[in-house]
Formats: sequence, structure tokens, C-alpha cells
Amino acid sequence: MKQFTTFVKKEFYHIFRDKRTMMILLGIPVIQIILFGFAITTEVKNSRIAVYDPSKDEATRTIIERLDNSRYFDVAVYMDHPSETDNIFKDGSISMAVIFSEGFMENLMHTGHAQVLLLTDATEANTATAITNYATAIIGDYQQELLLLQKIPFRIIPEIKLLYNPQMKGAYNFVPGVLGMILMLICALMTSIAIVREKETGTMEVLLVSPMKPIFIILAKAVPYFLISCINLTTVLVLSVFVLDVPVAGSLWWLILVSLLFIFVSLSLGLLISTVTNTQLAAMLVAGMMFILPVVLLSGMMFPVENMPDVLQWLSNIVPAKWYIIMMKSLMIKGAGISSVLREVIILTIMAVFIIALSLKNFKNRLE
Repeated sequence: MKQFTTFVKKEFYHIFRDKRTMMILLGIPVIQIILFGFAITTEVKNSRIAVYDPSKDEATRTIIERLDNSRYFDVAVYMDHPSETDNIFKDGSISMAVIFSEGFMENLMHTGHAQVLLLTDATEANTATAITNYATAIIGDYQQELLLLQKIPFRIIPEIKLLYNPQMKGAYNFVPGVLGMILMLICALMTSIAIVREKETGTMEVLLVSPMKPIFIILAKAVPYFLISCINLTTVLVLSVFVLDVPVAGSLWWLILVSLLFIFVSLSLGLLISTVTNTQLAAMLVAGMMFILPVVLLSGMMFPVENMPDVLQWLSNIVPAKWYIIMMKSLMIKGAGISSVLREVIILTIMAVFIIALSLKNFKNRLE
């Protein structure tokens, strides 16, 4: 029994000395429960909306206030003309536009009915359905109050128009997200074992004594996987267009360029992992744990980021897939130009430079 206790103590010492193992054993469950508890929700909240109100009367002001005061909407933009909606939607700054008719209150009092147009970004079909239902319910509640007060059969008629995806096809939402997940996971997993393989097979010595600088060794590891990822990108795009009927509404040229940038960022992440791990198994585990949950939960692929707590919204900003999915929806589905996604391009470029620099710093010129 004493020998058994000694062996148990020895195993505990091994575990406690390995900080990475301790982090996995104790940290991952905490991270998972927080992510699944707060990120996974079917309720849509804090959707940013734009408003065009030419009447500015009591009825329109009341409806706008009730929309803004609800937990479902935040009035972000007041438009001067309905034609502004197209640019605002393509910028991705709003999810819905509320456009009131001229003389809204006057029409309601004299004719008994008035119209309001609800324009919704339907690239995310489930979100579009939810927010139009919320807005219609709020407008309906106000209509019922008028009926009780005035005893006149008032009718406020919400007209719903779905932009970019009028058929409400789920593929329009999932294709950009799945494309980002596939590229990131494959690229990171492939390159995460690149340098580690050299360590395990004993060929790292040959690389270290070569006249090549570390930066070129790291980039040379990424080139073959970059070309393979280009093939994966082509395959996925062809299947998306010809099998899933998801159109490329914008420029195919810019779509490919931003995808290549994202591939480079993903490959860089894999290389960074390979510089800080010593075995291929550890590299694959770290890559899987670091990318699968964040990409699925925090990228906006399945659950709207704006519904999450502020801390998780901030964390989502360091997930490259989030910015890529935003660009894909704008370029591929909405038909926006490159100017609409310049912010995302700059962010991914900064990420690529930072990750390569960090990989170079962690690259060890001498074997331990």
C-alpha cells in the first residue's frame, strides 16, 4: 500500500510540474461552461437599427422610443433619406431599418391606418425573423393601446422586406461561417505540427545549422500549406456556388484576396503553436482546443456576437474568423465593395504581422 501511495504521489508531482496540463485539466472546464452558458442563446438582443422618420409626430416618436427602450433594439442611426439604407446595410452597422410613411399620425387619425416599412438584413435568416417579430409585436402593442384609448379601429401595417436573402435560405448564413471555420481549422492544424515534426524526427539540427534565417525557415514551412489551402478555398467556393446556390454578389477578385489574407493568418497561428510545443500530439490538441470553441461560439458563425456579454464581445475581437465572416457576408452575399471591409482587412493584416513576429521570437535557434 505504501508503494502504491508513493506512485500516486509521483503522478501528482508530474501533473503539477506541467503547467500546460494543469491549465487543460482545470481551465478548460471553466472556459467551456462560461462560453456555453453565455454565448449560446437563441434570443436576439441589442440589434442596431436605423430609423427614417419624416413625420416626427407623436405616434412615430412613441414607437421609436419603445423600440429603443426594449432590450431587443438600439437605435443607432437616424437617416435623412431612405436611400441611405443600402450603404448602411453594406457597412454591416445595422440589422434593420424602420422607415415610417409621410404624415404617419395624420394618416392614422384620418384614414385609420398608416404604414411602416421594416427592412431587414436577411443574410442571417434566423436573426432576421426574430427581430422582425419583435418589432412587429412592439408596434402591435402600441396599436392595441390606441384602440383602447380612442375606440377607433386604427391599423398600423408593418411591411416587411428581406434584403439579400428574400428566400430565407440558411446556406446564406452558414456558408461564410463554415468557410471561415474550415480554413482556420485546417490551416492551423496542418501548420501546428510543421516545426514540431522536425523536432521529433531529429532533423531540426539540419535546419539550425543552415545559413537560412529563422524568419525564412518559418515562412518556408507555411508555403506548401498555403498552396494546399488555396485548393481548399477553390473547392469550397465552387461547391457553395454550384451546389448550395449561394451567389457571389460582389467582386470575386476581392473575395479571393481577403480569403488569402485569412489563410495566411490561420497558417501563422499554426506556426506559432508549433514553436511553443514539443510534440505533434500536443500541438494538435492545443490547436483544436484553441480554435474549435472560439470559432464556433465567438465568431458570429452560429450565434450573434451582439447578444453576448461585453467580456465575450471583447474576446471575440481576437478571433480572426469573426472578421473574415463579416467580410465574406459583405462581399459574397451583400455585394459590397472592398471599401466596406477595409477595417476588417487592416485588423487581419495587423494580426498576421503580430503572429509572425511572435512566432519568430519564440523560435529557438538552439536545441535544448
